[in-house]
Amino acid sequence: QVQLVESGGGLVQSGGSLRLSCAASGSNLDDLAVGWVRQAPGKEREGVACITRLPPDTYYTDSVKARFTISRDSAKNTVYLQMNGLNPEDTASYYCATKGGWGLCPRDVSDYDDWGQGTQVTVSA
Repeated sequence: QVQLVESGGGLVQSGGSLRLSCAASGSNLDDLAVGWVRQAPGKEREGVACITRLPPDTYYTDSVKARFTISRDSAKNTVYLQMNGLNPEDTASYYCATKGGWGLCPRDVSDYDDWGQGTQVTVSA
């Protein structure tokens, strides 16, 4: 079982940027699909981005395309989510999650196997 620790959240003004990190122990993230999932108060969980196992493909939900970038640092066993052009609608708790097996990104976020504890992102207008 992989242990995941997110960091990098915080308060930022609209138009600003943050980089979230998901550091793993217990497993090699290169062997897993890794996704970022967010949940705002009163809303359902939403898959934001996902990167498959190596060689990687990446996927983004439409609302973050061209603003967010997911990437890996294999040496650090860490996955990042670079978030640019943030707006108040991006305010949520952000979780990283992993999927084993073939290392493909699941269509349903409930199909991820392991989850981190989350990091809060708040974007002020």
